[in-house]
Amino acid sequence: MIDKQWESATAAVADIADGSSLAVGGFGLSGNPIALIEALLAQGTKELSIVSNNCGVDDWGLGILLGAQRIRKMTSSYVGENKEFERQFLSGELELELTPQGTLAEKLRAGGSGIAAFFTQTGVGTQVAEGGLPRRYNPDGSIAVASSPKDVRSFPVDGMPKDFVLEEAITTDFSLVHAAVGDRHGNLIFNKAARNFNPLAAMAGRICIAQVERLVDPGELDPDRVHLPGVFVHRVIEVGTDIPKRIERRTVSSPADTTEGA
Repeated sequence: MIDKQWESATAAVADIADGSSLAVGGFGLSGNPIALIEALLAQGTKELSIVSNNCGVDDWGLGILLGAQRIRKMTSSYVGENKEFERQFLSGELELELTPQGTLAEKLRAGGSGIAAFFTQTGVGTQVAEGGLPRRYNPDGSIAVASSPKDVRSFPVDGMPKDFVLEEAITTDFSLVHAAVGDRHGNLIFNKAARNFNPLAAMAGRICIAQVERLVDPGELDPDRVHLPGVFVHRVIEVGTDIPKRIERRTVSSPADTTEGA
């Protein structure tokens, strides 16, 4: 039997060294592997290159690593809710590889599936394909590093030629993910929106570390309910169902805001 359970988040991330690359699950603040992120912060690991849909907020998720200046580079599709992210990027302290969201998802999935690269129409005719997107600024505001042009090829679609841009797959040294339920073999079940980028990030990491709210014995999970098979997961820790879960933006309506008969 392959028992992948580790005793703590601290132990599970202990060999993540300075300069490592990480794929991290989560979308906004949904499905953030916060216990693993906090353990990495406490460990003091720095110069990290992180691939994740976004970078949390100033005091939560990956934002706590960013605030401690532990991140060297982010590969993301959305960066709009973190003021410290904006400050570090515009001042030249942080490198950013801005990637369309669907493309980012497919780059992670491809990396985990052994696919080196793929063609997509997303980004054709823009700086995504043509190059020139700022990746790092100088302190004076000039561009220090810009994206390079990508290979664009034409393929027939419905009898008409269409341009596609070549996107390379992503693999990372480690991945950190959050799941609702897992077993000691690493099979994972995600809850609703927390299924977002977590399975894809897990696939892309050469060593995947999963925090789960509830850990069960092998055989207890219905195979038809498993979202990610244990072949992609190498370490599992149990964090409990009462682990804090933040909401990025809570939007509610009071009864006074509703209009009857509308």
